Amino acid sequence: MATTEEILERGRTALIGNYGRLPVVMQRGEGSLLWDTDGKQYIDLFAGFGGAILGHCHPALIEAATRQAAKLWHVGNTFYTEPQIDLAERLNRTAFPGQAFFCHSGVEANEAACKLARLRGKERGRWKVISLNKSFHGRSLAMISATGNPKTKAGFEPMVPGFIQVEPGDIAALKSAIDTETAGIIMEPIQGEGGINVYPAAYPAQVRQLCDENGLTLIFDEVWTGCGRTGKWFGHQYFTDAAGRPVLPDIMTLGKAIGGGLPVGAMFARPEVAKLLVPGTHGCTLGANPICMAVATAVFDTIESGKLLDHGNRLGEFAVARLSREPRLAGRIAGIRGRGLMLGIEMTTPPEKIVEKGLEKGIVINLTAQKVIRLAPPLTIPQELWEKGLDLLIDTLALV
Repeated sequence: MATTEEILERGRTALIGNYGRLPVVMQRGEGSLLWDTDGKQYIDLFAGFGGAILGHCHPALIEAATRQAAKLWHVGNTFYTEPQIDLAERLNRTAFPGQAFFCHSGVEANEAACKLARLRGKERGRWKVISLNKSFHGRSLAMISATGNPKTKAGFEPMVPGFIQVEPGDIAALKSAIDTETAGIIMEPIQGEGGINVYPAAYPAQVRQLCDENGLTLIFDEVWTGCGRTGKWFGHQYFTDAAGRPVLPDIMTLGKAIGGGLPVGAMFARPEVAKLLVPGTHGCTLGANPICMAVATAVFDTIESGKLLDHGNRLGEFAVARLSREPRLAGRIAGIRGRGLMLGIEMTTPPEKIVEKGLEKGIVINLTAQKVIRLAPPLTIPQELWEKGLDLLIDTLALV
């Protein structure tokens, strides 16, 4: 049997070094626990960048994948298949009336959404898309142009034309940025990579109003916030206007959690917008793969049957209270943001090697925006294990 160091050396030789990988080889997972090749156990408080929304090797997902794998793998989108229709109908029931396009990832969904916004604005000469500073929409050439983070763009200049950024929460700046060539606005309900940033309460409704007044397409990038991560099915379901009416997008994009760890992305649009994506305008060879679709539908079924939205909300509220009152963290935490089990703990100073220190303690966490620790565990994590993970996190943070 190969040693961990031997496996690491093979990886360093065979894999491109575009990821800042840690010197750990994960071998096995079950629920909210992981084990490496040395047999060390970890509590997973980040769920593979939120993708493993139901944890590792969930029986319902194994059963769905196995059943579908024995029936139909891939035929291409020249044909209809029931698994993709099932998932599209599920999105209709949990989000808003619309139609779905399926692909492999969130960045592909965002590309499709921006293409659709351009198609909608084409007759009026509209093609530009406004996004927000501190945003993240993916790493394709177009989406790094949409992303409001200079570090993501570095080395890939010149940017794809047609994307500009304004400060989040500043409705006057957004209004000033709209011109006769603006086709749409893309925004995350909560900015994930930017530091779990939330907006002023009135801002989403104001953005919706600007879009309506100017004939613009509003895109909600729910790649991070979708599929129960925030304690509702989708992050935008927290948004209401002054009259209490829901604030809905024209297009919603999904990734990460929708596949439960399998590569699934989705663009979901209102029918009157979706109809513009006619044959020849967009596609994805392996999009809507029947196995991935069956598993994605099982993700929704399991969250619903297990009442995991409520569970996630309770655990999120518990974590905020627990961390806020911990005396060992007094003066170390600048604030805690987020909803449900999408939490960001902003430290007063950038913590050094905090992810590595967490691994030493036996927890998997993430650091973004230099000093924001992100927590995004599986929705299935039991209360007792969540409390143990938070205790280990506190022990870790008390050392920085």
